[in-house]
Amino acid sequence: MIEIAKALSYRSRVLIMDEPTAALNDAEIVELFAIIARLKAEGVGIVYISHKMDEIRRISDRVTVMRDGALVGTVEAAHTPISRIIAMTVGRELTDERVAIPDLSNVPVALEVRNLSRGTELHDISFAVKRGEILGFAGLMGAGRIELARAIFGAEPADRGQILIHGREVRIRTPADAVRAGLGYLSEDRKQYGLALGMDVRANIALASMPRHTDAPGRIDEPALARFARSYIDRLRIRTPSDRREVRLLSGGNQQKVVIAKWLLRDCDILIFDEPTRGIDVGAKAEIYRLLNDLAAQGKAIIVIS
Repeated sequence: MIEIAKALSYRSRVLIMDEPTAALNDAEIVELFAIIARLKAEGVGIVYISHKMDEIRRISDRVTVMRDGALVGTVEAAHTPISRIIAMTVGRELTDERVAIPDLSNVPVALEVRNLSRGTELHDISFAVKRGEILGFAGLMGAGRIELARAIFGAEPADRGQILIHGREVRIRTPADAVRAGLGYLSEDRKQYGLALGMDVRANIALASMPRHTDAPGRIDEPALARFARSYIDRLRIRTPSDRREVRLLSGGNQQKVVIAKWLLRDCDILIFDEPTRGIDVGAKAEIYRLLNDLAAQGKAIIVIS
């Protein structure tokens, strides 16, 4: 909101807003939309860039869709079904797939957290997630969701509490401890914590599994890494001309798939997805949702924070 206030101070007649709600909570979004309505009434032209279809429909008069660097078309927001705008965005029709929820009553617990606490951020948190289950954590920014994930993964270790994996208590003080225990963590900030942006797709997919593909003198088995990278590029439908493409050049959705591939290659039993669809288009979202359900069907225990 500070950046928006700064932009308004220039008294511009045209204002470009690029994903302005990415870090706002619901109350702040309502306030922003009120500001936009007032500016519009004052004659200010607004270009609103977003991948959030509900926002586009809510405040736009016209919607211009781009895909792969090309203009697809412009439609009237009020008279165009959201399904058509989505199809224009991703280049195909998306169906609303409903997944049957399995009976997990007799399935063993994969991860159990007991009385986890850290400073003033986390207070006596306990929960369990079973094999094949997707457990969701919801809350506004600052509610402690991210801090909880980082505490479990050892990035910011808890002060008190227990973490049990497959019934055995484990001591996790660093992310390396967590990876050895079978945990994978997809941070909400993939560029800072999930990817090495200056490295290629192959290297990023291999990051969490490199010791398994390196011999005693430190030589990397490049042919094996190339095979694994290619298999996950195909499996996750990562759009890249080559596994040697620098990951920074991929779209947000494809970058997110590379992070997922990294943990799939590591074959973690428990996966923590923190805001897995932030900053990606509706087509990539649908693919990530499908992947989460596929992983659960394979017996992975999954935590989704959103």
